[in-house]
Amino acid sequence: MSSPAERYAAARRRAAQANMFPALDEFALDLGFDLDDFQREACQALERGSGVLVCAPTGAGKTVVGEFAVHLALRGAPAGVEGATDGPGTPVRKCFYTTPIKALSNQKYHDLVERYGAERVGLLTGDNAINGDAPVVVMTTEVLRNMLYAGSATLAGLAYVVMDEVHYLADRFRGGVWEEVIIHLPASVTLVSLSATVSNAEEFADWLVTVRGETEVVVSEHRPVPLWQHMLVGKRMFDLFHDADAARKHDVHPELLRYTRDTLRRLELGEGRSAGPGQGRRGPRWRGPLRPDIVERLDREGLLPAILFIFSRAGCAAAVQQCLAAGLRLTTPEERTEIRRVVESRVTAIPGEDLAVLGYWEWLDGLERGLAAHHAGMLPAFKEVVEELFVRGLVKAVFATETLALGINMPARCVVLERLVKFNGEAHVDLTPGEYTQLTGRAGRRGIDVEGHAVVVWSPETDPRHVAGLASTRTYPLRSSFRPSYNMAVNLVGSVGAEPARALLESSFAQFQADRSVVGLARQVQRNTETMEAYAAEAACHHGDFNEYFALRVAIADRERALARQGQSQRKAAAVASLERLRIGDVIRVPSGRRAGLAVVLEPGTGGFGEPRPLVLTQDRWAGRVTPGDFTTPAEVLARIRVPKHFNHRSPAARRDLAAAVAGTGLDRHAGRRGGRSRGSGEDHRLIQLRSELRRHPCHACNEREEHARWAERRWRLERDTEELRQRVAGRTGSLARTFDRICALLTARGYLTGDSEVTDAGRTLARIWSEADLLVAECLRRGVWDGLSPAELAAAVSVLVFEARRDADERASVPRGPVADAVDATLKLWSEIESDEASRGLEVTREPDLGFVWPIYRWARGEVLAKVLASGHNLDGDMPAGDFVRWARQVVDLLGQLADSGGVSTELRQTARQAIAAVNRGVLAYHAAT
Repeated sequence: MSSPAERYAAARRRAAQANMFPALDEFALDLGFDLDDFQREACQALERGSGVLVCAPTGAGKTVVGEFAVHLALRGAPAGVEGATDGPGTPVRKCFYTTPIKALSNQKYHDLVERYGAERVGLLTGDNAINGDAPVVVMTTEVLRNMLYAGSATLAGLAYVVMDEVHYLADRFRGGVWEEVIIHLPASVTLVSLSATVSNAEEFADWLVTVRGETEVVVSEHRPVPLWQHMLVGKRMFDLFHDADAARKHDVHPELLRYTRDTLRRLELGEGRSAGPGQGRRGPRWRGPLRPDIVERLDREGLLPAILFIFSRAGCAAAVQQCLAAGLRLTTPEERTEIRRVVESRVTAIPGEDLAVLGYWEWLDGLERGLAAHHAGMLPAFKEVVEELFVRGLVKAVFATETLALGINMPARCVVLERLVKFNGEAHVDLTPGEYTQLTGRAGRRGIDVEGHAVVVWSPETDPRHVAGLASTRTYPLRSSFRPSYNMAVNLVGSVGAEPARALLESSFAQFQADRSVVGLARQVQRNTETMEAYAAEAACHHGDFNEYFALRVAIADRERALARQGQSQRKAAAVASLERLRIGDVIRVPSGRRAGLAVVLEPGTGGFGEPRPLVLTQDRWAGRVTPGDFTTPAEVLARIRVPKHFNHRSPAARRDLAAAVAGTGLDRHAGRRGGRSRGSGEDHRLIQLRSELRRHPCHACNEREEHARWAERRWRLERDTEELRQRVAGRTGSLARTFDRICALLTARGYLTGDSEVTDAGRTLARIWSEADLLVAECLRRGVWDGLSPAELAAAVSVLVFEARRDADERASVPRGPVADAVDATLKLWSEIESDEASRGLEVTREPDLGFVWPIYRWARGEVLAKVLASGHNLDGDMPAGDFVRWARQVVDLLGQLADSGGVSTELRQTARQAIAAVNRGVLAYHAAT
């Protein structure tokens, strides 16, 4: 208990603070809770007129600081008074609140409307425009970027910009937008940056000071709701740390270590064998707790609601089915009634036949029992319902992929991690400490839970000490992903001129980090140089110059590799030529790979784009396309058989009959294998000469030759690495400006900029195209690639520029014959020209168009049913997920919208684009467009 004197002193301090910071005192009175120290510190900095960077854990309450910026702006804009002023002659001040995703924008808009009223708050996203001239506008970051480039009148009176989740600037695809906004905002605007905990906050703040002026850094590591870490080993739950002191030291709970070691030992000795088949000779397989058992355990211990992270969409859906099959029911009859009411009110706009395709009844069954999945493959409408029900406490257990951790506010009492490995699109990789912190940060609801809980499910590959390291490490460095684009280049040149544009790029966070890293790289070059001198002394030989001798050895190895590559290239060229000559009915032998054996050609591989990829049927009844990579030797026609005129390779019976005909040729499927690869007609003369020089060199006779060679190789490797470092030093100094210059040179050569760095009419069209393939879109418009297409054909043709398959396909997707195929081929030809131009200038090449979404969007725009549309996705095991379809369709609509609004597009094409948008925005898309 404090004394009366201490209470009086505290009251005096509060009164003094209220006098110093009247706006904050006014703001705090309406909050209903006391501000944390970091919130108060950041708000005071804002009221003093300083910009602020706030770094704090998920759920700590960073957004309060952003809301205070809104409060400061609205002090000059009384409700209901048009053109209000903050005192005589002071104009109305505005605040823009930016977020990375539309869902967050929608949520923040509703929060601010509830607090300040609909007349003072607006919303601008790709889908919605509500009250855009209000003093407070919530928007996605891209909308603000586009406003800045267009010089929008809406920017008048802008005083504050809140950048929520500013750590998104590390995002590989969209991160550059954040830097563009920060650099281009007028100097009069105060910037409020809200970020997750990052380990280089000071570095980021140093950059903000250079581009935005005074910026105060407020970092808080404190979680308002304490987080307890656990491990579930079989049926036993253990604390990861004994106490807070052990957590700071990364000391794993001794009992957990002992139990996991004993379990591993029993597994190695053949005990702990679980029932059922599948053990074989490899010993027992560990089978961890079943998902329904985990949920039941959490329910028993009062740890629901929980988010169980499973890094697989299929795994999330399977987890719900497993819980339903186990008879789990986590809801009361009253809760079930309310869940059904909410669900039915949200899906009224979706046609009944589509609901059946989307698995509506199984989804509703799970929801009524308090169980749901949440992943990007789900229909957005379904995901929104899951989020609402979970926040309200009606859904108790959500099985989610990691995308939920980046999304809207969905805190839980407990978070479960089934594995510590996830697929990043290319390979299975370990979770980083930053990702672990972000996922477990969901645990613990402020104002509801006394503490949050994170549970990692143990398996033999999971070392508790590794988990302790993840849980205790706060290494999440912010790395810039900024790079100049074609659209950015024409906008910058058009708005400020070429030279000022270069200076702006040099002020980016990317260049700031690159310049700082040069210092460390230069030090490493110096250390390497000293080490190389020591290696050279060890490699010295009394017979002669060992460096000269070793250089001959390196030259021989390089020549041998070059000859091997040359042979490989010749073999591939021969294989390509042989595949181009194949005709329907030719029987060939696939020499290697999974499809090795005899095959008959069903469709020649020519006529498409790129390498020949004939469609074949193998002796084993597999039908598909083969590539030159499947042939180590040229394809040889061994026989010919008749292929029925309208042969359907998707029919099992037709495949069986034709495969029998292939087998009936009597040819041996493996005959003709060569024992080895020919080395050619004769030895290479240069190689013979190098070997002769090596044998004549004095050092060749040294008894310690191989010992010297080991030191020389170390020196050679280090010299190679050091040269790479030197190139990196040279490349990082002014690297963005050099890239910008190359982009401007390419744009000048293609007619988007003049030789005097003026933007042409074509450049002005490019300046209004916001797409990853911006230049390719502009080229398609200039060449008239999409002229004369119907609405459905246009939607299909532009889809190749936005769609990107989750995994690389083995074969090129088919497209509708006629105008669509012509437009796609023309687009691919243009891409090939652009790619060649980019490669010759040392620029990062534009991504190749992906044809995998052409059929689904074409069928949808023509009005076909959802079931048929989802079944037409390319290279998928089963139907295209509804969430993926909606997401890509929205991106097609976005690009069509840009065409419809573009000044450099023909009236006919603009009209077709509007008709295509109307054709796509129906059914499940109509619901999504309205939210």
